[in-house]
Amino acid sequence: MVSASTVHIDLWGRDEECDAIRRLLDREDGGALLFHGPPGSGRSALLAYARRWAGERAVLAGAGLADEATLPYAGLHRLLDPVLDADTALPVRQRRLLRRALGGDGCPAEQRLALAAAVRSLLAAAAADRPLLCTVDDLDIGDPQSAWTLAVVARRLRRLPVAMLLTATAPATVDGVPAHRLRPLDAHECHAMLAGLRERPPAAVATALAALSRGSPAALADLAGTLTPVQWRGEAPLPGTPPVDGTLAAAYRARLDLLPEPTRRLVLLAALDPGDDPATLVRAAWAAGLTVEALAPAEAAGLLRTGPGGVTFPHPLARTMITAVAPLADLRTAHLLLAGTLAEGALGRALRHAIAADCPADTLAAELSAAVDEVPDRAAAAVVLRRAAELSPDPGRAAELTIAAARCAWTAGDPDQARGLLRRLTAGPAHSRADLLRGEMQLRCDAPAAAVATLLAAADVVAPTDRRAALLALVRAGEAICVTGDQYRYAEVARRAEALRRPGDPPDLDLLATFATGVGATLRGDHARGGPALRRVVVLGGRLTGPSLTPGALVCAAAAALLVAVDGPAHRLAGRAVEVARARGELSLLPRALELRAVAEYWLGRHEAAAETAREGVRAARATGQHVCAQVHLGILAVLAAVRADRDAALARIAEIGDGAAPGSRPDAYARWALGVLDLIDGRYADAVARLSALARTGTGRGQVLVQVMATPYLVEAAAHDGGRPAAALAVFDHWASSTASPSRRALAARCRALLAPRGGPEAEREFHAALRLHPADTDRFERARTELLFGRELRRRRRPRDARAHLHRAREAFTLLGATVWAERAGEELRAAGESVGPVRRGPEQLLTGQQLHIARLVAEGATNREIATRMCLSTRTVDHHLRNVFHRLGVRSRTELARLLS
Repeated sequence: MVSASTVHIDLWGRDEECDAIRRLLDREDGGALLFHGPPGSGRSALLAYARRWAGERAVLAGAGLADEATLPYAGLHRLLDPVLDADTALPVRQRRLLRRALGGDGCPAEQRLALAAAVRSLLAAAAADRPLLCTVDDLDIGDPQSAWTLAVVARRLRRLPVAMLLTATAPATVDGVPAHRLRPLDAHECHAMLAGLRERPPAAVATALAALSRGSPAALADLAGTLTPVQWRGEAPLPGTPPVDGTLAAAYRARLDLLPEPTRRLVLLAALDPGDDPATLVRAAWAAGLTVEALAPAEAAGLLRTGPGGVTFPHPLARTMITAVAPLADLRTAHLLLAGTLAEGALGRALRHAIAADCPADTLAAELSAAVDEVPDRAAAAVVLRRAAELSPDPGRAAELTIAAARCAWTAGDPDQARGLLRRLTAGPAHSRADLLRGEMQLRCDAPAAAVATLLAAADVVAPTDRRAALLALVRAGEAICVTGDQYRYAEVARRAEALRRPGDPPDLDLLATFATGVGATLRGDHARGGPALRRVVVLGGRLTGPSLTPGALVCAAAAALLVAVDGPAHRLAGRAVEVARARGELSLLPRALELRAVAEYWLGRHEAAAETAREGVRAARATGQHVCAQVHLGILAVLAAVRADRDAALARIAEIGDGAAPGSRPDAYARWALGVLDLIDGRYADAVARLSALARTGTGRGQVLVQVMATPYLVEAAAHDGGRPAAALAVFDHWASSTASPSRRALAARCRALLAPRGGPEAEREFHAALRLHPADTDRFERARTELLFGRELRRRRRPRDARAHLHRAREAFTLLGATVWAERAGEELRAAGESVGPVRRGPEQLLTGQQLHIARLVAEGATNREIATRMCLSTRTVDHHLRNVFHRLGVRSRTELARLLS
């Protein structure tokens, strides 16, 4: 018998299960609980927790063992051995039956229930002096006779002072007992667990390990125990899978070893074939002389599930671990069987050539390139290319195939798989192409500063043989430079791109080189050279066809259009990039294309559309593991909320960005812009000037120059109130606006000049009139209304109330139609100060809800579940339910659909 332990046990993400254990142990009568989940989900830790909380209870601990699975009642014997002496209290018949079964003589089928009754009586006798706790781990691994008997007993403990806790892979192991499924840990819980196992790792390492473990506590513990100090600090690459000699791998081996040999072969085939077509597995099984019925034992053991849609695994890490523990010969056999099912189509032909030893490398490369371009399902292409790499006899060819597979995985939105594939590579000629992909993932996911050096070095290496790849790497490096706020370094990108230009280049190469040189000129203020180059990029982007029509090229054209302030074409090009990315399955480019579309919609004055695009961008970025892009979209949402004077929503978005955004980066700049706008609205003009002036250091090329240009109208407005004059920032904005053909930019420049002109003089009125003439009538209604409000306020302060009222009425009407309630109220206040009697503005959701309620409502409108909202906002699901009921009541809606419709 085991004594209750007093050792402290840390459990993460298992609060509900721990509460259930404590409630059971606090009861005077008996009962049972079953905890089920895949290997490594923390079932054993919960039993240890229960023994820790057993208090005065005596403890019996047992576990199913694979080595004893063929020995009837072996598990029961190990559990009851400490209390067998108490069988003297049993009736003679029960005692003899129990002794016979535990002595190895078995139990006749017709006496199995009597045996279970004898076990129950023995537990009751053992609990006569003090209550008893029985814990049985891995019930489904041991002998089935013990499992059946304990299940019968577990259902009959109500009147005894006996608590029983059981664990298994599948709930079907024990029917009729309250069951708790152990879910994967979320990102926050993974980070907390890692910090508890070792010293807290860097955020990027913790995030990578959380993704690698897929929320498995055992995987996290195995990884934390095997990483070197250099890997733990993020200074060396992380492994691609949990260690094959860890506890999680051992757990999967134990379960697989219990399966019949045909079942193990078919489970490996299912793990290697993550495609959506069940026919692939059926054909591969048929070729191996198997049928899908052979999966039945694996399904009964809880390792997988079968259905009309094919085979699914209960935990996302199951496929990885099943393939990781498989013998090498079995792996190759399974790969070859699956390869045979791809006999049709270009990918199948390319795969068979990759397997062959005599296929010329250039022929294979051409076939693979054409085959991958032909298939929009990049995830399927990644599977095929990975399989080809594993089967290729040539190490160099295997490396090329692995890189191609990693690129397809990244393009399909799975950076974790892509990193895992790249980690398989050793140093060699293909390393530079791997760096091209690593740099792009660093840019979008977690390390844009490191991406600059990675991409520039890779571009140098591949330039002699592949100018297209080199130019694309330079463009990506330039984007990383802009994200990090080191625009002065763009001159190097532009110089290298110009050196790669050749007469007669095809349109896509011409577009990339011209874009880099145009952006470089624009960032150094040479709009005379940058403007024409970028306009040429816009024209080239609109003419792309065939293979040249790629999301990457369209993204460049859209970015160029924004830099020369042609907002309509920018919006069309960014929208086209979104469409092409989705059609081609290039999900990795969706967040960037959506970012540009949102910025174009901001300039067009379509703030609601921009917010919806940015919300879509957040979802796309999070779904594809692009944390930096998600922060950028959150920053855009913060700015849009602040511009519309929605303080709570802006602060909520800034809180979502958190501390993860590097100082001076684009997400950080968007957050500070939003805070500066809120300072301006609240009358803290000096604070607003300080925040917005610090976005960039004019003339040095450091800081977020492009974000500060967008924020300059607010900086100037705050400075006008504060008595300052941001001459340098206004000069940059004015120079840029005058170089464009955009009436809206020139209108904003005129408004800025009006605000800084001498108060009461003719220059201010002249510039305000010029701004109103320039504001387009069909777009940019919000900024036009802001100009009307500022002009009306200026006229009222100059004691011209009659002239002021016309402008203020137009401003109030426009703000009301746009749903900008706070600004409409500001216009109303000015009208009342000008002697006009106006009523209150109709209140919208922003005024009826608290900041937290509005944030929850918007997440619901985005399609998030209550559990997802709770995880994202670090709340309990009960708190989210409470807030959501109040939201429904205050807004008068009765369903999530009505709420989404109202907020749209």
